[in-house]
Amino acid sequence: MVLSATVQSGTATSQAELDRALEAIKGKAQEFARLPLAEKRRLLAECRAGVRAVAAEWVAAACRAKGVDPGSPRAGEEWLAGPVITTRNLRLLEDSLAEIERQGKPRLGQRVHTRADGRVEIGVAPASIYDQALFAGFSAKVVLLPGWSESQARGQQASFYDRRNPAGGLALVLGAGNVASIPPTDAMYKMFVEGLVCIVKMNPVNEYLGPYFERALRPLIERHYLGITYGGGEVGSYLTYHPLVDDVHITGSDRTHDLIVWGPPGPERERRMRDKDPLLKKPITSELGNVSPVVLAPARFSDEELWFHARNVASMVTNNASFNCNAAKILVTSTRWPQREAFRRLVAKALGEVPTRRAYYPGAHERYQQLTAGRKADFIGQGGGDRLAWALIPEVDAKNAEDPLWRTEPFCGILTETALEAGDPAAFLGEAARFCNERLWGTLNAMMIVHPSIEKDPAGARAVTEAVDELRYGTVGINHWPAVSYALSSPPWGGHPSATLDNVQSGLGWVHNTFMLEGIEKAVLRGPFRAIPKPAWFYDHRNGHRVGAQLVDFEAAPGWGKVPRLALAGILG
Repeated sequence: MVLSATVQSGTATSQAELDRALEAIKGKAQEFARLPLAEKRRLLAECRAGVRAVAAEWVAAACRAKGVDPGSPRAGEEWLAGPVITTRNLRLLEDSLAEIERQGKPRLGQRVHTRADGRVEIGVAPASIYDQALFAGFSAKVVLLPGWSESQARGQQASFYDRRNPAGGLALVLGAGNVASIPPTDAMYKMFVEGLVCIVKMNPVNEYLGPYFERALRPLIERHYLGITYGGGEVGSYLTYHPLVDDVHITGSDRTHDLIVWGPPGPERERRMRDKDPLLKKPITSELGNVSPVVLAPARFSDEELWFHARNVASMVTNNASFNCNAAKILVTSTRWPQREAFRRLVAKALGEVPTRRAYYPGAHERYQQLTAGRKADFIGQGGGDRLAWALIPEVDAKNAEDPLWRTEPFCGILTETALEAGDPAAFLGEAARFCNERLWGTLNAMMIVHPSIEKDPAGARAVTEAVDELRYGTVGINHWPAVSYALSSPPWGGHPSATLDNVQSGLGWVHNTFMLEGIEKAVLRGPFRAIPKPAWFYDHRNGHRVGAQLVDFEAAPGWGKVPRLALAGILG
């Protein structure tokens, strides 16, 4: 069976080479699983240095592929989403291994809190004293599943490292084609959290990054703990069902996931799903996208606050030409919010300030036409050729349960706006949580914009907490893009655990999660209502490329002497 692939690989690895790589890597599974922690830390440190050494070339290659000037502030996207996140992930894993070496577990200390209702929350960001300076005002916590206790959370943390004489195994990572940090950080999770050696199959869309990964991660590759391979659907299928592969992880679409697990659509797939008899008999984890909502609770905003959050939303839409699984797709407002129309106009204005981008991801033009045809939509910016205008589709009827916009991830520059009837902020938040859970496809991430005046009222504060608890998403962001939680690396990233193998939604399992927690229900990111200085991921940050380059240098070799320069670069944005 050939897995779905819409781009032909230019450098497909032959089956003979795949077999040799699999045999070499599988042969190292037990050695890696039992490798002393000090040696694993040394390998991570060498890989951090390797990422820093190739970072500028890596970013330049990604910019060329996506039609971005590598010397422009827009290149900050590729710095932040590529080598910055990868280097940070490596560093935090190294820190956790050092703590396991010292005391048996990554240190939680006073991060653990049991709420009045018995639910356990664990603070995971800031992850260090450096984070308190670099990400001032931002925090993230993990909410554990109902029934998990504090002692259970501490006891089952980093469970792989409690095993005696583990046998290890071989994981296959089917890499994502859109965001550069996804393949390497997915592999690092399989290796350093789950204890498996790993083979990565690059996505044909961004296989040009493979040589940079090979250079950066050479310490792992030379010892046959990790391999990088290339090819389209045929190579992916061959690796997935290969007897030497013990475990599979995919970042992609739910359609590809179901093709892997249940086989091609038709009577045999239906029989397999009915009988709970998957074609793939191996463990599989996944991250599969989302129709990502931004819930804007009604309140009285100042002009500056409205403009800040209009740019906030526009940045989520336009980043990476909107080819992000966490890009804003549905703006949920209130019909009774007097500033609704003004906010929508400001979002359109902000979108108009962002030049249109090359729609580089396969199928984007077709999805765009399909979802905008016959609709009242504002087309913003210059389309044509390989570019798509930003599309804002306003006033979509929230009561129409059959609208395709609720169920189809556009994976292109489309933002839909809809409104619910509740006008009281507390009632609205409850209605919005139900709307997102019941109407929208996916369980990956959601965002709420909550004015401080709402949380000053006890009923409003209670409604925010209840909405966060009710939302069936793996990450909930308050006031800021949930992608920030992904970027921080210490929070877990993945779909809500309500998903199942036969109704996979945004996927199963977690990545990142450098504190190596288990029993996770969701991560909750919180940031200032109006962040100052301007966040580096905003589209109008004038210094994003310099901030990104300096962050790579910092994460590769942290030091307080680098903080003032980083802070200045951020302020000058």
